[in-house]
Amino acid sequence: HYSGLEEAVYRNIQACKELAQTTRTAYGPNGMNKMVINHLEKLFVTNDAATILRELEVQHPAAKMLVMASHMQEQEVGDGTNFVLVFAGVLLELAEDLLRMGLSVSEASYILITVIEGYEKACKKALEILPDLVCCSAKNLRDVEEVASLLHTSVMSKQYGNERFLAKLIAQACVSILPDSGHFNVDNIRVCKIVGAGISASSVLHGMVFKKETEGDVTSVKDAKIAVYSCPFDGMITETKGTVLIKNAEELMNFSKGEENLMDLQVKAIADSGANVVVTGGKVADMALHYANKYNLMLVRLNSKWDLRRLCKTVGATALPRLTPPTLEEMGHCNSVYLSEVGDTQVVVFKHEKEDGAISTILIRGSTDNLMDDIERAVDDGVNTFKVLTRDKRLVPGGGATEIELAKQITSYGETCPGLDQYAIKKFAEAFEAIPRALAENSGVKANEVISKLYAVHQEGKKNVGFDIEAEAAAVKDMLEAGVLDTYLGKFWGIKLATNAAVTVLRVDQIIMAKPAGGPKPPSGKKDWDEDQND
Repeated sequence: HYSGLEEAVYRNIQACKELAQTTRTAYGPNGMNKMVINHLEKLFVTNDAATILRELEVQHPAAKMLVMASHMQEQEVGDGTNFVLVFAGVLLELAEDLLRMGLSVSEASYILITVIEGYEKACKKALEILPDLVCCSAKNLRDVEEVASLLHTSVMSKQYGNERFLAKLIAQACVSILPDSGHFNVDNIRVCKIVGAGISASSVLHGMVFKKETEGDVTSVKDAKIAVYSCPFDGMITETKGTVLIKNAEELMNFSKGEENLMDLQVKAIADSGANVVVTGGKVADMALHYANKYNLMLVRLNSKWDLRRLCKTVGATALPRLTPPTLEEMGHCNSVYLSEVGDTQVVVFKHEKEDGAISTILIRGSTDNLMDDIERAVDDGVNTFKVLTRDKRLVPGGGATEIELAKQITSYGETCPGLDQYAIKKFAEAFEAIPRALAENSGVKANEVISKLYAVHQEGKKNVGFDIEAEAAAVKDMLEAGVLDTYLGKFWGIKLATNAAVTVLRVDQIIMAKPAGGPKPPSGKKDWDEDQND
């Protein structure tokens, strides 16, 4: 018989284990894809844990703790969300084994506290050991070839087979806009997806790309001075209705002429201010378009407020709410604006090569929207990895090498600890085996054989040896030579957040949910009970 405490803890652990198992089969380059249909019935085909969790509606409060930990990893590092889930799930599974070791009911809370303390000690020790496992550092983040080689691993886990091509594209985009200060902004890399051709037809463009056509006759402007309006490009409309009585043809001509003259003056004032490109967030009236062509203004319409805001930030413009001529401070500048064609899709390119507001767009081509969405997620991970490298250039070996070395050293540390803590510390070390195990299982190789080979090699002092996913049998190789590298910060935060999530779940003994009280509902009664039936 379990005590109430044990029963609650077991239920929480079970919910977390099921969630971790969902994403475990998606871990690594050979991970299986999941087909997720969200509450809006939108279809996602991906093995990216962050996307899977974002689209799932996780109900269990304990499992939500794991989801929150993986979201924190996504915000902090931008990659490694699956590592957090898998590692936290295994920590809880092994904590359950310790709880089931035949302890009496009265000792349940004591053993839980011991497990929690042991996990916290082991986590602290793991983060102390981690800097010693650094195998190399990024030397020059302005060298495209070097950056591409460092992004391979993160892109490979999402797009196995296309990682070299995509890593080079991402490296070109990131390096081209890295400012001298070194403060890299992820938002400065945009993605534009156009159906057609194949992945190999994807390219990088410096500037912003919109899937739009220009409104007027002018399709190309060099040294562009840009006026941005959040209102429609149209004449003023009165708020109240006005009735005009027209008696003859002359009055009709004069009436429309007045409106034309006003529109002419407005567009002329914009052209006289020096602007040669007008971007509007609303509809474009035919008369306004006529005068824009007359004064050689290039006209681009962007329906999305988000796109309008991003463009203002890129070119340094201020969005004006009314059709007033912009001042020099309110105008944006960029090298050129032109209409181009990608496949059979018309695109407007704002080419901007200055460093301060530089932006790069990765143009993704592919046969289906789902495929391009998945490539976009791989690009996001690659860009986030580059940002992490600008903060900390250290790298640790991938392919389970770091995890096995940590498991080996923490097991040795556990043996030196007195008291019951040592059992929890050893279980924490055992949890690290889950990473190479998941890689091996998803590659169709015997996991136990891989882990025993890794331990044997690491006992000889070869810290950088990990699982070779490309071999047909259970094989190991040097990860530094193979170029399979993980960021130091990614591992650091992954271990820390997974342990925090697991410990938080173990500390919970009751889940109290505020819901409306039960019981019978009050009788609704008949609406017309007081009316005379004979009427």
